[in-house]
Amino acid sequence: MNLEAQLTPSIHKILQELYGDIQIDQVQLQKTRKEFEGDITLVVFPFLKQSKKGPEQTGAEIGEKLLAELNIITGHNTVKGFLNLTISDQYWLSSLNTINDNEAFGLDRSAQHLLMVEYSSPNTNKPLHLGHLRNIFLGHAVSRILEVNANEVVKTQIINDRGIHICKSMLAWQKFGNGETPASSGLKGDKLVGKYYVEFDKAMREESKALKDAWSTGNYNGADQAAIDEFNGLMSKLSQSEDEKTQKAIESKLKEFLNNQTQVMHDAKEMLRKWEANDEEVYGLWKTMNGWVYEGFDETYRAMGVEFDHLYYESDTFITGKDLVEKGLNQRVFYRKDDGSVWVDLTNEGLDHKLLLRSDGTAVYMTQDIGTAYQRFLDYPKLNGIVYTVGNEQDYHFKVLFLILAKLGFEWAKNCYHLSYGMVDLPSGKMKSREGTVVDADDLIEEVVNKAKEMTQERGHIEGMSEVEKEELYHMIGLGGLKYYLLKVDPKKRMMFDPAESVDLNGNTGPFIQYAHARISSLLNKADNIQSVDESTELHESEKSLIKLLNDYPEVIKEAGNSYSPALIANYAYELVKGYNSFYQSVSIFKEENTQKQNMRLVLSRNVGKVIKSSMYLLGIEVPNRM
Repeated sequence: MNLEAQLTPSIHKILQELYGDIQIDQVQLQKTRKEFEGDITLVVFPFLKQSKKGPEQTGAEIGEKLLAELNIITGHNTVKGFLNLTISDQYWLSSLNTINDNEAFGLDRSAQHLLMVEYSSPNTNKPLHLGHLRNIFLGHAVSRILEVNANEVVKTQIINDRGIHICKSMLAWQKFGNGETPASSGLKGDKLVGKYYVEFDKAMREESKALKDAWSTGNYNGADQAAIDEFNGLMSKLSQSEDEKTQKAIESKLKEFLNNQTQVMHDAKEMLRKWEANDEEVYGLWKTMNGWVYEGFDETYRAMGVEFDHLYYESDTFITGKDLVEKGLNQRVFYRKDDGSVWVDLTNEGLDHKLLLRSDGTAVYMTQDIGTAYQRFLDYPKLNGIVYTVGNEQDYHFKVLFLILAKLGFEWAKNCYHLSYGMVDLPSGKMKSREGTVVDADDLIEEVVNKAKEMTQERGHIEGMSEVEKEELYHMIGLGGLKYYLLKVDPKKRMMFDPAESVDLNGNTGPFIQYAHARISSLLNKADNIQSVDESTELHESEKSLIKLLNDYPEVIKEAGNSYSPALIANYAYELVKGYNSFYQSVSIFKEENTQKQNMRLVLSRNVGKVIKSSMYLLGIEVPNRM
């Protein structure tokens, strides 16, 4: 029980004795602000009507009564309408003993609910990159945080292994690959396939430019009249537009139009149609190239230290989605246009019309997501909800998805949640996979590990370690720095990434926190026979502050679970380490002659180390015993 919950009933009883009819919800307690003396603050304003006195007088009156009747309170002061209460050292030392006795302090693994968290969910046409890393680390950390908030969690991903983007890589490999394989090229399978995704975009842009140049001079090369009319209409609008924003919108529409007129795009669409018709040759190539990608993904996931409990594949769930769309048509939830495409009308919900099936009968992303959600609740009948970890550029998509699921009559749609997060930028600008301007995940992990290696070797504290132990340490520090850097920022915020800063030993970084754990481990290795804390020991202010920080850990975990924010855990760990460093500099441990104080400081150190390790585990970060 936290301090607020412990004090509230007692304070309520005393307030009733003083002023009569006081409701318990009028008792408002909060942490005392740092600039004032005290540990917890009672808001006095709700009692002024009954006290018939001013805020200062009322606060003093309540404070004296609390001081006289509650042993836990040792002092008070009133600032305007706020009564600051000082809590006894004995209470804080008793709290430290409670924390010390509980190895799972702050963690509730009672698994009262079943939740599913989706993260990663890559396309099988390119390797994982920096943008994926924030998604993966965020989803994995949220899974662990939810697990210690009384939930059983199924960690999952939907592998986007079908669709026009997959066919683009396949078609480019057919046209330009000359039979190249991961074995013959020495490339990881995901990188090889990603190479041909870029090749497709290059070929399409060249062909699109040639079309524009030809059509602009009246050389239409046998194009149909509808395409010619649309092209001329867009070019006319572009020439007449004077507004820069409008011009950019028309240019974007013209680019998309021309891309769709290219032969390579036509061939990719035909390949998708054949795939959905289960064409033997196309299907065989798809299985081969996806197999290359899966091997590459698995290698990267192992390096990241993340895992999944259940994998879903779009190639399976899109069929279920198409069946549900047909069901919705029969129920008149959806409608079919004259060209055969199927849509849903969401204008009554303040949105627009959304495509569910193309005119040729092929599925879109929404079709697959409908089928996947339905399949998950079939697979896990006791599922209480799904958390989708997907970037904020898909906010609209998930709003539409959840509305469609509700329209189909699925009660569980209200338990679906989109964990929306901001994009990761580089100093050089936004990344684009199709143009090959991304930061590859494998390359980035290698870079931060190498930077961690340089930093660790410069410090020179690794003598006596084997080469294997050193490499494990470099990887632990580098990957820990990378994860922490991407998780310490509120998920909703867009962020800029700096690899060098992520492994800095100073400031709000993973290695700064890892080093504190290593220092505490070294300290405890020198200690003998640590006992429970004598609760009559006098506390230094830095010790009291540190115990108060430890006491906050369970509430931080709950808040992080409620808000799906690992950043709360990360920044709590940073504040805890700063508090420990202040304590370490303020008092002596082994030079302390008072054995009770020395023992208490060792117990305090041990529990700070325990909570550092626990909080870093929730972020998916390992901590070293030596660094």
